[in-house]
Amino acid sequence: MGIYITGIGIISALGRGFGQTAAALCKNRSGLGPLTLFPHCASLPVGEIRNAPEYPGLPRTHRISLAAAEDAMDACGGKIPDSVIMGVTTGGMPETELMLKSGADDPDRYRYHAAGSVAESVAGVCGCKGPVFTVSTACSSGAVAVALGIRLLQSGAVSSVLAGGADALCRMTYHGFNALQLLSVTGAKPFDKDRDGMSLSEAAAMLFLESGSLPPENAKAEMLGFGLSCDAYHAAAPHPEGRGAFQAMKAAISQAGLEPSDIDYVNLHGTGTINNDAAEAQAVNSLFVSSRPPLSSVKGAAGHSLAAAGALELAISAISVSKGLVPANYGFKTRDPGLGIIPQSQPDTRQIRTVLSNSFGFGGNNAALAVGRPGSRTGNDTDLQNPPMAVVGYSCVTGAGKTAVTTKQFLANNLCPGMLSNAEISEDLDSKAVRRLKRLPRLSLCLAREALLSSDQALSPSGVFFATGWGALTETNDFLTRLFKNQERFSSPMDFVGSVHNAPAGEIAMMFNAAGPNVTMTGGDYSFEQALTAASVLGDSTQGPFLIIGADECHKSLSPLFDSSVSKSAAPADGGGGLCVKRAETGLLVRPVFYLPADRNQDTIRLLIQSLGGADSIKKRFGALFAGIPSSCRQTGENQLQLFQNLTDCRAPVIDYRKYTGEFASASAAAVGLAAACVCQDLIPQQDGHKEPVSLDRAAILVLGTGKYLTAIEVYLA
Repeated sequence: MGIYITGIGIISALGRGFGQTAAALCKNRSGLGPLTLFPHCASLPVGEIRNAPEYPGLPRTHRISLAAAEDAMDACGGKIPDSVIMGVTTGGMPETELMLKSGADDPDRYRYHAAGSVAESVAGVCGCKGPVFTVSTACSSGAVAVALGIRLLQSGAVSSVLAGGADALCRMTYHGFNALQLLSVTGAKPFDKDRDGMSLSEAAAMLFLESGSLPPENAKAEMLGFGLSCDAYHAAAPHPEGRGAFQAMKAAISQAGLEPSDIDYVNLHGTGTINNDAAEAQAVNSLFVSSRPPLSSVKGAAGHSLAAAGALELAISAISVSKGLVPANYGFKTRDPGLGIIPQSQPDTRQIRTVLSNSFGFGGNNAALAVGRPGSRTGNDTDLQNPPMAVVGYSCVTGAGKTAVTTKQFLANNLCPGMLSNAEISEDLDSKAVRRLKRLPRLSLCLAREALLSSDQALSPSGVFFATGWGALTETNDFLTRLFKNQERFSSPMDFVGSVHNAPAGEIAMMFNAAGPNVTMTGGDYSFEQALTAASVLGDSTQGPFLIIGADECHKSLSPLFDSSVSKSAAPADGGGGLCVKRAETGLLVRPVFYLPADRNQDTIRLLIQSLGGADSIKKRFGALFAGIPSSCRQTGENQLQLFQNLTDCRAPVIDYRKYTGEFASASAAAVGLAAACVCQDLIPQQDGHKEPVSLDRAAILVLGTGKYLTAIEVYLA
């Protein structure tokens, strides 16, 4: 079965649409220019979209995303995708910055702040009734989103996906990268001897992907393979030898059934910074030993559009395949003898059958995508059916304490909301390793350590799948507060690096030497469900156990503004949960079963019941329902739960787990950790009339999510 690109939507500093972008590349035209969107102290060239489309009431990232999505759908005949998957880092930050600076305190005004709200807006406008996912792995986000889309298509879960990435220019990224001294004064010159930094930009690129045994007539290119890896080396700098980049590139070529000699062009990540270009050059030299295909980075012309970059450059790779174009490495003039590569200095036309496109990001996140002419795939699909995920270790943290304490309190029917102190969270962590880390990364490392310690696995985890609804709020607040206090002249580079959603996942990878896929998902109250789904299709079935962690912190000022459930909560709470899993058919298994929007589908409850095997199976299999009912939609959630019970006649005890954990976006991660503990101990909390925990009688637990989405996760012994 092939995966084909049948529609492409692009909006960037190079123009809008397939035609304008191709023309700009053919003419070797730069889209860099002065920044006009907000006041700035330094005159640094950026890739700003001029005359961005207007969608009243929506932030800039959302607007350019909708434009790209509509163009992609028009290009494939107006088909509605089964799923939307986007890579995003900024979300509504361009507007959030202004509101925070002005002191706006109405939570409704921040309803588009979340990174996940961009994909939700796209799904709503394009009529998608299926699952919506948001990947936030810094500058590799768009490429990882496409990789997840490929796996969902190959699994048969969907037959079409609208995948891509988007980020708009904002103060946080502009001043953050400037504080790191990574922005060029004259414009990015990737791989040039005199390169002095990157040029920040904005863009949105969306690709309509369809699966089929034969290429559709409108297919522009075919996805051949992908590779994901993590450097596990540094929060912001690449491994100096490009080890993670090399592994990602090698994996993409191998999955495609190709050899390095089969690659006709490499679209390099090429930011123009000293260290990133040097590391990527090392990886290229290690992979292409005998001869190298043409190489170039387009970031000298288009700028670095962060989460959009991987999707934008995949779209450009599709242009290369369809038009036989090798884009120039704009800005390159003088060879750097220390790199060992010479990028393409002028556009060239030749036969292009296969392209390798690289995307790397903070936290050591690496992604490589192989794309070719329609019908050119030679890879083997037999390894795509992954066995179930067996839980070999689990963890949870609530206001009551870590795993053992929280489990004991939960089984005794005692409520556990609250916030552990940073000292309690960190007491078992290496003090030197975490001395500069703030609350969310410490929570995440604590959960990872507990899950690994409770497992019987001696190996380092092969990968990390991380979920967070809101990311590192302390770092975000501290960065912006300092920036606003000094009239937007100075900011904290450390807080900027720590503020990206995937920063905790990178810290986990570094502490536990996890060099495989490192994927962060963010989707509010359903972030952990997204991460569990991503792990189920992307988790490596051959390289040992991997971690699935969900965590969110409570921040005194930002949490009530961003999370409407927190604003309705009586007391602050945070925490999360984690699983260490391996591929196995028996043992304690966890399985994501259902994930669909409740408001865009008729009879969603009936679809949920059907996915669980029907009413009789539900009554027979499940000894307890762990129900997640966010405060922001409590009445809706209670009605959905009641309808589920009525239609199934299920009388298993219902445990409203947010009453135990408190209100935070990743509460479902804590619930799954507790469910694993309950199944292992064959107990559930005290019920009416019982003074002790009640036997589960070896039955399964169903972790049911309600509200905007209906979700189902099974935890059971087999």
